[in-house]
Amino acid sequence: MTVDPRSFRKALGCFATGVTVVTTVNPDDNTPIGVTVSAFSSLSLEPPLVLFCLGNKTSSLDSFKRSGRFVINILAESQRDLSIRFASRVEDKWAGIVAESGLGGVPVLGGCIANLECSLVNTVDGGDHVIFIGQVENIHYQEGGAPLLYFRGAYMDCGAGV
Repeated sequence: MTVDPRSFRKALGCFATGVTVVTTVNPDDNTPIGVTVSAFSSLSLEPPLVLFCLGNKTSSLDSFKRSGRFVINILAESQRDLSIRFASRVEDKWAGIVAESGLGGVPVLGGCIANLECSLVNTVDGGDHVIFIGQVENIHYQEGGAPLLYFRGAYMDCGAGV
């Protein structure tokens, strides 16, 4: 049986996901790079490993592979505009963005409910995506706050106090 790509996408949209912006730096000139990613997951507690996926046609794919470091910035519900900006093709996504310099100079976005600073452990080809596996080396998180969620092609209101 062949799975219709449109139906497959709709079925996957039934799974609510958190929204992240994954950041790194271009290893050639240390300019910051960021991309909105919902394909993110924990992988292992011992050692602490996470993974995220980027499409093979992502313009910054090579920089993510060569940088050796990335930060998973787990967005708060109030950061919808940040998600939209880093998902867009805007020329300067970083204009007006305040970020701290994390391990290896990788940008850590403020206001997130969590930030996971990682070293790249491995990449694995996965169909039309590349799976990035990273070891978490530093974490920041808030005790309260609601996450930014995405469900059936739209942002969802999680509600305060989560």
